[in-house]
Amino acid sequence: MDSREGLCIASQNEVQRAPAMARLDQVITNIVDIFLDYAADDGGKKPKLNKEELKKVFEEEIQSPELKDKINAGDIEEAMKMLDKNHDGEVNFREFCRCVSDLAKCYYQKKTGKGGKKGKGKEREGEEED
Repeated sequence: MDSREGLCIASQNEVQRAPAMARLDQVITNIVDIFLDYAADDGGKKPKLNKEELKKVFEEEIQSPELKDKINAGDIEEAMKMLDKNHDGEVNFREFCRCVSDLAKCYYQKKTGKGGKKGKGKEREGEEED
């Protein structure tokens, strides 16, 4: 095999791996774009979602029945209490990311049947981490 063949094989391997990264790239950019699309522009302040904006995100951006069962626009008061960790009445990007992460974990558990709570953040001895 000459160097051109090796380069061609390496290029084929890179092409095969590219879609997995592209999907993750898309997920990350979508999370940021969704947050910024719904967060009010408060004139120079960091973007945050108020209660009405968060409700709109849930109504328009969550369509899967599995996820709608976990958090929905009808439970907006409870959702704000759960997400608003700094108690400022709004959801900042970090708090929004926690919400997305929690929804992803719920979907993972539903899809695999694994990953339930294991004792308040501490792994029990002898159990595998998912």
